[in-house]
Amino acid sequence: MTKSELIEAIAAENQNLTKKQIEFIVNGVFNSIKEALKEDDKVEIRGFGSFKIREKNSKTGRNPKTGEKVQVPSKKVPYFKPGKEIKELLIKMS
Repeated sequence: MTKSELIEAIAAENQNLTKKQIEFIVNGVFNSIKEALKEDDKVEIRGFGSFKIREKNSKTGRNPKTGEKVQVPSKKVPYFKPGKEIKELLIKMS
């Protein structure tokens, strides 16, 4: 599902708000999550899941063209952990 499809789905369920208002809200939520992660804060949405930053250690990799060993630096990556309700829903679907 893309962001525009998400906005469409919310608009279909809610006739009180315009698509522009819904888009403003969705963008606000996403921007808030991004800003929190940028500050190394954890974002927890009850019943949905949590977002946080994980640090990946440096490692030795290989250049695919030359086969030469290359040092890959450590980096921070976003991580999503689904909540209990989502896990249970996916288990029921399988």
